[in-house]
Amino acid sequence: MRSIWNGNISFGLVSIPIKIYPATEDHSISFRQIHTRDGGRIRYRKVCELEDKPVESGEIGRAYEDADGALVPITDEDLAALPLPTTHTLEIEAFISAAEIDPLQMGDAYYLGTTGAAGAKPYTLLREALKRSEKVAIAKYAHRGRERLGMLRVVGDTIALHRLLWPDEVREPAGVAPKEKVTVKPAELDLADTLMETLGEVDLNDLHDDYHEALEELVAAKVSGATPTAEPGERPAGAQVVDLMAALKESVRSAKEARGEEAGEAAEGEAEEEEGVEGAEATVHELRGRKKAPAKKAAAKKAPAGEKKTAAKRSGAKAAEQEPAEKGAGKTAGTKKAATKKTAAKKTTAKKQTGKRTAS
Repeated sequence: MRSIWNGNISFGLVSIPIKIYPATEDHSISFRQIHTRDGGRIRYRKVCELEDKPVESGEIGRAYEDADGALVPITDEDLAALPLPTTHTLEIEAFISAAEIDPLQMGDAYYLGTTGAAGAKPYTLLREALKRSEKVAIAKYAHRGRERLGMLRVVGDTIALHRLLWPDEVREPAGVAPKEKVTVKPAELDLADTLMETLGEVDLNDLHDDYHEALEELVAAKVSGATPTAEPGERPAGAQVVDLMAALKESVRSAKEARGEEAGEAAEGEAEEEEGVEGAEATVHELRGRKKAPAKKAAAKKAPAGEKKTAAKRSGAKAAEQEPAEKGAGKTAGTKKAATKKTAAKKTTAKKQTGKRTAS
């Protein structure tokens, strides 16, 4: 591996000689530009505008263009004379938590290696100190004609350097977010949560570049003179206005099928989602415990049956209580009527006897 920068890490009074190596590589296939009519190669040449002739790389320098368009030459000697302590030094400024760094600032990644046996001890010291503190180091260094900001962290047994953008180089996202005012329903959020959990996690090592592989097969077929057999992929459909709830439900169903879950289980989840959407207090949290959902549903079915039996028993008991009461009430009413008749008969007899006595 070829280094791209040589210098030292300045850790207080400790100096660590290092080399910087690229930590990543681009696996994309590069193409050349050609003339489509005859297949001739199209090349770019660096031409001096005054002489109208190609110029060799060794004759090319740098200049700053001012507002009027005038070019001000800047030589290597001018740059070397700048009072920049980070010209050949990676100066550690502070140690902070990695959570304090905005991911938008993250740039290219590099590995830091040592130069010679003298750098092994201080290199290991810095690495172990970073491990124990669970922090990252913030450093400044000069590379490619400018001072840069970097973050040092431990990767295995190696110290890695991530180039950081300066805070003022990160643009504000003004005007990017949707301007329309929308309301997201709790049921929609619950379905989104369900979809996220259904999709689950993934090992990034299992992901690969399908397009790159297809492109390699295409190039190999062209080189061998064969006709490419790959079928064209589906063209993405244009933006469509869809029912968000329906789209979420279909996404959950598709994700479950992709994970090999039974269709019945997926249909059951959709039914539970329907209840959550239509109910007054809608929730679809049941989908989060997919394996426990059938047991919950069975328990829910048993509960109404038990309640029906209890209700039937209560109704029977009430009916049993009411029947003797009605019979007792009937008997009481009959007794009262009989007593009333006897009293009336006694009064009539008493009146007759009183009348007879008066007549005599």
